[in-house]
Amino acid sequence: MTTAISVHDVTVHYGDVLALDHATLEVQAGRVCGLIGMNGSGKSTLFKTITGLVRPDSGTVRVNDESPGRARKSGAVGYVPQSEDVDWAFPLSVRDVVMTGRYGHMGFMRHARRTDHEAVDDALERVELTEYANRQIGQLSGGQKKRVFVARGIAQGATILLLDEPFAGVDKRSEATITRLLRELADAGATVLVSTHDLHALPDLADEAVLLMRRVLMHGDPDEVLQPDNLALAFGLDVLNRGEN
Repeated sequence: MTTAISVHDVTVHYGDVLALDHATLEVQAGRVCGLIGMNGSGKSTLFKTITGLVRPDSGTVRVNDESPGRARKSGAVGYVPQSEDVDWAFPLSVRDVVMTGRYGHMGFMRHARRTDHEAVDDALERVELTEYANRQIGQLSGGQKKRVFVARGIAQGATILLLDEPFAGVDKRSEATITRLLRELADAGATVLVSTHDLHALPDLADEAVLLMRRVLMHGDPDEVLQPDNLALAFGLDVLNRGEN
């Protein structure tokens, strides 16, 4: 199998704060990998390092055997951020946001061609948001907003999708739609790395799971990673005693 994401011995600091500590991870093409860990465990930093938005203090990152920056510029990487990272008041329609995924396919003037419009239409149909195409992005529900950014990645033609807490605050329909799409994309050869707190749904979503606490504590089959003794390494006994998901 082809290695799509390779993170080797990566350390990242924000000032005096240690965000990633010699983290090592490999994800093969065509797999859905679930990333789990408590808040502050480094999940968002790992995503930003893979996309090239954060440069590690040490270690190496390769995406499709390229540097993160080159992979991002080529359109190979699609990123669905956490909701708080987006300015929902910005005057863009749903179609406008999805069309930004096509910028890498356009010329300098970013003039959308027929193929760009068709790609956007197809992506909106796949996430079941065609009827909301002209609505301002901030007017959508939480789940619909997440689906818009998944549609952007689909329209972009990304072969690697990174999703940072896509199920947080979403409705059941959106959760089911996103899960179905991620499985379909992986079956077609895409690589999906998704962080989630919904541990109960993880085995149905992911082929493998990663337990993160600034470094990779465990990487394997979801059922194995989700064993209580393993979760205690990252979450502590508190979460197990309360039976939280």
